[in-house]
Amino acid sequence: MAVLILVISMTNYSVEMRAIILSVFLFPVFLFAFTAKSYDFIVAKDGSGDFRTIQEAINAVPDFRKKETVIYIKKGLYQEKITIAGNKQHLTLIGEDRFETIISYNDYAQKKNRFGEEIGTSGSASFYSYGNGLTAINLTFENSSGPIGQAVAAWIAGDCSRFIHCRFLGFQDTLYTYGKGARQFYYQCYIEGTVDYIFGSSTAWFEQCELHCKDSGYITAASTPENIAYGYIFNNCKITGTQDSNSFYLGRPWRPHAKVIFMRCYLPPFIRPEGWHNWNNESNERTAYFAEYRNHGPGALSQSRVKWAQQLPTNEADMIDFKQVFNDWQPNITIEQ
Repeated sequence: MAVLILVISMTNYSVEMRAIILSVFLFPVFLFAFTAKSYDFIVAKDGSGDFRTIQEAINAVPDFRKKETVIYIKKGLYQEKITIAGNKQHLTLIGEDRFETIISYNDYAQKKNRFGEEIGTSGSASFYSYGNGLTAINLTFENSSGPIGQAVAAWIAGDCSRFIHCRFLGFQDTLYTYGKGARQFYYQCYIEGTVDYIFGSSTAWFEQCELHCKDSGYITAASTPENIAYGYIFNNCKITGTQDSNSFYLGRPWRPHAKVIFMRCYLPPFIRPEGWHNWNNESNERTAYFAEYRNHGPGALSQSRVKWAQQLPTNEADMIDFKQVFNDWQPNITIEQ
């Protein structure tokens, strides 16, 4: 039976799969691990596994199972609209290859349902996760509808969710961190889009991710609840773009108390000097919390930022760690700043 070792390194994005390990080493090399075990289910489009579709494998997991269930997904384009229900907990989905194991669908917000009604932004997602304790490794989540307005690739509501070496492909509203205050961790992921392509009300930490900007727009549109201390943390990330990329803001507040911090990130020249947008509402400037710390690159023009954004002093930045942000949940990784 297949067994997997997943080693993740800052300097080498290749993934060698032979066994699963459950321990973490200090930055710059991270090991994500789980107790060594065989896969519970294997998904393969050619019929060589236990199931041909990912949804069938998810449905086969016992409701409210307290132990981890590991599902290995072989290479293929899985054109499915997938839902992990709230009673499917502690799932680990492992793709054979991050570029060739693709979950894809083509819904979009203005698409009509059978009653002639628009399905809306939330209805457009290719992948939904309500269950707590999800781990996704080496998978691509794609909305293939193209530049047609809001079209979500992944809609994540569950608490304690981890995404490792994953890709999120789309245009507007690519990644919807839906769960209010739900804790999410993204490690060495690739996320692309145009307008508000990372948005929602969750508490999410993005570590060493690539944020790829297409055309022009806003990277984030947080809707952090007022009573939640942290929204988005981007640490050691890199913003990239296409030749057509121009005029991007780091973010704007979808809701008044949006909270976003970019720390130690590379910012390219197409990041607007003012950095942040108030969504055409001056009152948001008094409630939103947008901050930066030791960013670098031609777009890191701290002297040109809007006056209502923050440049964090070192003593405040040093306080921002997993324990501070996630409280009693640790995503099995230690980062040494």
